[in-house]
Amino acid sequence: MEQQRSKPLQWLNLVASEPYYTFHFMTFFSYLVIRSSTSLILDPQITNYLLHREIQALLALALLAAIKVVKEETWEALIADMLFFTKICLFALAFAMDRRLAAWYIVVFLVIYMLTQQPPFQKLGTSNKLTPLQLESLLTEGNTSRFWLVEFRASNSSACIRSSRCFPELSVTYSNKNLSFGIVDLGLFPNAVEKFGISLSGSMAQLPTFILFENAAEVARFPELDFEAKFFNPTLTRRFLSRHFELDRHLLAYVNGK
Repeated sequence: MEQQRSKPLQWLNLVASEPYYTFHFMTFFSYLVIRSSTSLILDPQITNYLLHREIQALLALALLAAIKVVKEETWEALIADMLFFTKICLFALAFAMDRRLAAWYIVVFLVIYMLTQQPPFQKLGTSNKLTPLQLESLLTEGNTSRFWLVEFRASNSSACIRSSRCFPELSVTYSNKNLSFGIVDLGLFPNAVEKFGISLSGSMAQLPTFILFENAAEVARFPELDFEAKFFNPTLTRRFLSRHFELDRHLLAYVNGK
């Protein structure tokens, strides 16, 4: 019970210690300060109009939060979406109050975007951070796992940050002596993209890329290496990755000793 109660506190401490979240909170809180300080000098009609819009914004955010809690699988994706929608609401309210204030908020959000970044999920589960040389060595050695599922990610990719929790949690469920999990950061090793056929171009939507190796040979990947494929890939979830790479079948094969 004590551990369950401490988890929300740990999460709040983590959020408070991250500049990305701290700056967003300060920006959103600043609207309350500005709103309260200008309530006496604003025209009553504008004040009533703002109050109605603020109620609408809160109801819309509450509805979106309820939808996203059900739809999104990771906290990182949920927080990213809610911050985005809150920024839109804040800009609309500031624009209704004063266009110059709205312009200042745009500048503030741009500064936050340039100076900070949403932190990814930090835990690795049972996966291992690998360099391309380490991965190549593990794949070619005969005494390692028969299968290696590897995530190629980049720390500056929003898609990788949103799904950063999925792979470590998959590794906890499916790691065994026949199947190992590894992570390669292409931001640190950009030369590896050509070797593994991955594009860092945002238009290709290939980050993150997951490749399943069997005895050093690639047997499956997501997204597919198809330049004529659809631009929008399915949402990355643990269930989708498990189904795509048939992880349940691999786990059953290991348990049955095949």
